[in-house]
Amino acid sequence: MPNDIRERLQPDLKLVPLSLGQVIYEAHDALSHVLFPTTAIVSLLYVMENGSTAEMAIVGCDGVVGIAVFMGGDTTPNRAVVQSAGSAFRLSLNAFRNEFRRTGELHRLLLLYTQTLLTQMSQTAVCNQLHAVEQRLCRCLLLSHDRLESDELIMTQELLANVLGVRREGVSVAAHRLQEMGLIRYKRGHITILDRLGLERLACECYQVVKTECDRLLPYRHSPSSFNL
Repeated sequence: MPNDIRERLQPDLKLVPLSLGQVIYEAHDALSHVLFPTTAIVSLLYVMENGSTAEMAIVGCDGVVGIAVFMGGDTTPNRAVVQSAGSAFRLSLNAFRNEFRRTGELHRLLLLYTQTLLTQMSQTAVCNQLHAVEQRLCRCLLLSHDRLESDELIMTQELLANVLGVRREGVSVAAHRLQEMGLIRYKRGHITILDRLGLERLACECYQVVKTECDRLLPYRHSPSSFNL
């Protein structure tokens, strides 16, 4: 955000911790605030009537959790769950909407970000339908790695299964295969990226489609460490 916007919002911004697996909101909950992740990653999940889930998109230091509040609604049909623990700036709806209604730079940035989020959602739907679990796991790891400053990701089998919409056994087999290939080290929910280029080669085209669109629309995206007030 430009400095003038950050200065206006600063009194209403609060840095809060987000723990692994924490539910930010459930489907159809009334939203009371938005979150700007800094070092955390939040997964947006669609929940079926039988309780099964599949990831629609992830939000990290490149975006905002709660786009429904500036798209015309106060609720959203998905669940938001912390995929990687860290911090986020929390902002009240009133302060957020007041700035959005200025139709200035924040308004433009949020619309550009929404376009990247829609790209991620549509590509995830295609990927889950057409590509193997190993390829989808590579996409998931790469997208998460892009939004962190560490090569280590803390993601349990249960969380990955919910994200990918597969059984835990499927995640275990895919992760073991990537480990055998020397691409990752996986132990008790800790995943260390050992060969990023190898993951990119094994991943399907969906990762690059999403990354290219994000780089095109948000070329000024910051790393997590640059979020200071």
